[in-house]
Amino acid sequence: QVQLVESGGGLVQAGGSLRLSCEASGSFLRIITMGWYRQIPGKQRVLVAGIITNGRPNYADSVKGRCTIARDDAKNTVYLQMNSLKTEDTGVYYCNAVIEERVRLTTQWWGQGTPVTVSS
Repeated sequence: QVQLVESGGGLVQAGGSLRLSCEASGSFLRIITMGWYRQIPGKQRVLVAGIITNGRPNYADSVKGRCTIARDDAKNTVYLQMNSLKTEDTGVYYCNAVIEERVRLTTQWWGQGTPVTVSS
């Protein structure tokens, strides 16, 4: 079993910053990708930012230049630094990880979600 535990969400004024963290724990060989998705009521989750092992990060157009994703593989943790937040960044942010649990077994996991509210 793998667990993803998120932290760092909250209420912030527009123009402010937040840093989300997500730590993966459990038994596995390696993490292949980690990323963050945002979901608002009635809508599907959409990718905000993702990063593969030793790879370049990718960002949704809506957050380019304002957000930075980073991984600490020694801690099995991914971070999302969000700056210049806008009201449209509001939503529940879910951590996602694709993990190689054992040879030839790759699975996808989600965190429980952390809410982000940006007020005007």
